[in-house]
Amino acid sequence: MDLRIDQPLWLLLAIPIAVYMIWFLKKKTLQKREHWVIFSLRLLAIFCLLLAITRPYISLPIQEQQIVFLVDRSASLEGTESEVASWIEEGLKAKKDSQSIGVYSFAKGIQTDVGVTNEIIQIPKWQDVSNPNETNIASALQLTTNMLQKNKATRVVLLSDGIETSGNIENQLNYFKNNGIQIDTVQLTNDQLKDAAIADFQTPNIAYKGEEQQLQVQIEASEETKGKLFIALNDQTIAEKNVSLDAGKNTITFKHISKKEGLLKYEATLKVADDAFLENNKWTSVTTVEGTPRVLLVHANDRSTSLSKLIGKKELTVKTVAASELPSSQTSYLQYDAIIFDNVPGHEVGEAKMRMIEQAVKNFGVGFMMTGGDNSYGLGGYFQTPIEQVLPVEMEVKSKEQLPSLGLVIVMDRSGSMAGNKIELAKEAAVRSVELLRKDDTFGFIAFDSSPWNIIDTAPLKNKKQAIKDILSISPDGGTEIFQSLQMAYNQLKPLKLQRKHIILLTDGQSATNRSYEQLIEEGKQSNITLSTVAIGHDADRLLLKDLAHFGTGRFYDVSDEETIPSILSRETSMMTRTYIEDHPFYPVITSGAPWDSLFAEGVPQMNAYIATTAKQTAKVIAKSKKDDPVLAEWNYGLGKSIAYTSDTSGKWAGDWARWSEWSTFWHTAVSELLPSYDEVPYSIAQQSDGSYLVTDAAHKSAFMDISVVDDEGKKVETTEETVAPGKSKVYIDRQPGLVYFSITNAENGMYKAGVTIPYSKEYQLQQPNTALLQNIANATGGKVLKNSSEAFRKLPNNSFEQQGMMVWLIFIAMILLFIDITLRRFGWQKIRGLLSKSKHNNGRKKDDSHQLDVDVLLKNKRK
Repeated sequence: MDLRIDQPLWLLLAIPIAVYMIWFLKKKTLQKREHWVIFSLRLLAIFCLLLAITRPYISLPIQEQQIVFLVDRSASLEGTESEVASWIEEGLKAKKDSQSIGVYSFAKGIQTDVGVTNEIIQIPKWQDVSNPNETNIASALQLTTNMLQKNKATRVVLLSDGIETSGNIENQLNYFKNNGIQIDTVQLTNDQLKDAAIADFQTPNIAYKGEEQQLQVQIEASEETKGKLFIALNDQTIAEKNVSLDAGKNTITFKHISKKEGLLKYEATLKVADDAFLENNKWTSVTTVEGTPRVLLVHANDRSTSLSKLIGKKELTVKTVAASELPSSQTSYLQYDAIIFDNVPGHEVGEAKMRMIEQAVKNFGVGFMMTGGDNSYGLGGYFQTPIEQVLPVEMEVKSKEQLPSLGLVIVMDRSGSMAGNKIELAKEAAVRSVELLRKDDTFGFIAFDSSPWNIIDTAPLKNKKQAIKDILSISPDGGTEIFQSLQMAYNQLKPLKLQRKHIILLTDGQSATNRSYEQLIEEGKQSNITLSTVAIGHDADRLLLKDLAHFGTGRFYDVSDEETIPSILSRETSMMTRTYIEDHPFYPVITSGAPWDSLFAEGVPQMNAYIATTAKQTAKVIAKSKKDDPVLAEWNYGLGKSIAYTSDTSGKWAGDWARWSEWSTFWHTAVSELLPSYDEVPYSIAQQSDGSYLVTDAAHKSAFMDISVVDDEGKKVETTEETVAPGKSKVYIDRQPGLVYFSITNAENGMYKAGVTIPYSKEYQLQQPNTALLQNIANATGGKVLKNSSEAFRKLPNNSFEQQGMMVWLIFIAMILLFIDITLRRFGWQKIRGLLSKSKHNNGRKKDDSHQLDVDVLLKNKRK
């Protein structure tokens, strides 16, 4: 017990009170005994009041205790739940009445299994924890103790293997010690775990074409087992091998001669029967194979390209692919120095692959060029795509000419089967179509399920923002009924006096009807209405949609990749809203621009046609038409360079250019301009123990570095940078395991690109429990490493106290004393004494009368 006061300054009032009392005693003589009693009562009451205003309290020990079990439920301890529950339940038999119990689970985060209670508990069925691929002991202990009452003696029983994959508990042990929180530890071991894991996969950082490369895979196994190991190069399997694994570490080596150049992605995959974790069975590594510059030439699916003959030479390696064969990983684009699209429609590429190309240009210095044709630029559906961002021209044509009046109606399937990415991309596509339209254009939007829904009335488009908002509000539901919706679209367009009327139908389903589509479309043709159709997914009625587009003199699109939907609608809208093809023969006007101007020293050939575009503000226009439309333009985009050539390569549009003596030189110049022009700087990238990556300029040429990171899908990865020293930075990456690509540049035009593997979480590594850490946690906080669960309920050091205020009691005592003081002064000491004596005399007489009554009763009974 401890007596304390909160506001001691009030005690200074004792000085004037003492002075007054001394003065009072000197002035008045207290001769009688009752005067001293009254004075003493008054003095004691004043003292109680004075002490009360200082807010005194006494500290009393708290007898109640909190004991909380904190259970590690991360992946490394999967399967130990029933054992842990039995251990806790056995210990509960030793629980005391003054002890409250709680049970919490944790991995990366924490969850409550049993809230703290003084009642008898039973361990419930364990609920799944979120993010079991990480273990953060420090965060779990901090969050648990924050939820407990601070004024009670507390013990946390930590049941874990002590393997931390994030956070650092040792940095917080002083906090728990200083706050009187005792931590006991219980070491858990997953003896039932049978697992084989790829611990490392090493390939050469740099190799040369034709050189034999050594690929080394390290595998760790919990016990002797057999499996199969696969090696893939750029997602194509190049080797497989049956392996017999010993318990512990195993090293397996492959030898491979690469015939490819550029940035190569190797991937090792292990398959073992009855394997505990699949997360640790894959590892990726990257090798840069030096060679001649590589160019990727892309053509449309239904036609080839003659451009390879023009740019092919010994100094270049040119690979030609159809748009549908474009790779789906970032690695595949980074192995090229330049990429050329030769009249390729956007819907054959898809925006996911466009995004990878955009990242390759922006962050890794790959060059990009697009040529013209009837499937390119605006007619190719590249409006608001990543490719438009890369190019020095915009798809939107800011023409001064009178454009044809247009009525466009989009009929979109909103049935339940469109749920997910399909309907989101379809809505995004419709929004792009709205953005391409002019204010005076007529637009309508019909969504259908089992019946048509008129979302936007077919009328002049006055408010684009509201139209976009209405489109984005559509949600999927219901069945599929096409005919009524298509009929509604035709009926809305028929009476309108417009030069162009067009319907776009998108659906992923089938719809039976006894009505005649052919008659509906034929009547629409008489009103100048055309129809294009888009079949989404494998369940769409392709035969019907193909026939509808044929009868409607439009185009049919067979979509297997949902990412292509926005490009299709952009293409359709562009074809209807603009006259993109300028097919009047002309002589391009050449502006100054080395090295291009030297090609035209003997004159400029005539050109027949081109695709109309608009040059971006900072683009450099090399050649332009008489209408000031760009024919050849270039600019720098990020670390790379891009070129827009708006005529074709076949000669139909290029005219005399294709018969020009400098035609081949023109293309060699274009490719040379596209190739990266940076200096290679030997940076090093090393993973640190805290999970960060240390980027170092070994040549000491970079005071500051610009670091970008993208994943294998071309998406930018969020990073946090910390400058350690000039030419040395730490990069923290928030990313799932897999391959990422670093692009590092400096102010002196130096650059370095490299693929880095983010390994799987340490949670899936084969490792022994961290006994030392668990012992250290217990020692630092006054706890112990438990063997018997009943020890968790041993008596806790009683270091917790609660404050009991005394002010009310002191005021109450002062009031009683003052009441006695008033009573004494009011009635006088003699009168009170007389009253007390009289009361005593009456009580005595009552006792005598009572005694006499008892004697009389006894005598009466005796006579009887």
